Amino acid sequence: MGESIKSLFKPSHPEKYIGDPNNIVCRSSWERRFCLWCDNNENILKWASEEFSIPYVSPKDNRVHRYYPDYLIEVKETSGKIKKYIVEVKPKKQTLPPKKPSRVTKGYIYESVTYAVNQAKWEAAREFALDNGVEFKIITEDELGIKPYGTRGLSGKRHTKGRKPRR
Repeated sequence: MGESIKSLFKPSHPEKYIGDPNNIVCRSSWERRFCLWCDNNENILKWASEEFSIPYVSPKDNRVHRYYPDYLIEVKETSGKIKKYIVEVKPKKQTLPPKKPSRVTKGYIYESVTYAVNQAKWEAAREFALDNGVEFKIITEDELGIKPYGTRGLSGKRHTKGRKPRR
């Protein structure tokens, strides 16, 4: 996921934030980008970051845990209708089952467990959303407009995460 930078976000429009606007934690540059979008978008009427939890059963240990979705947003849609969304920001790679390699590695096992736990969290979030009249969405680099590492942009130059371009 975007660089793993934990930082506090200071909103320009704290009146839109549900919760303590002095304690908005961004756990990645992607979450920071989403916070900026929520704060500056006039169609986002209210928003919160990790302000509530949803219980779920983890397939890792079959115990109940608490899932704190990244965001809750209230949006004025183009139709004028007000709609609420629970939003999770994740790399697309983590939303897909890991590809099984020819030899099972610790990395593959870790990715498989992470994927299974995420699926359990998201299923609980979908059920919670259905019960509470909101919609659950997973936002990836596609929706955030972030080019995956190693791809070429419009300029033809390779996006290489701060490294000097190859000659």
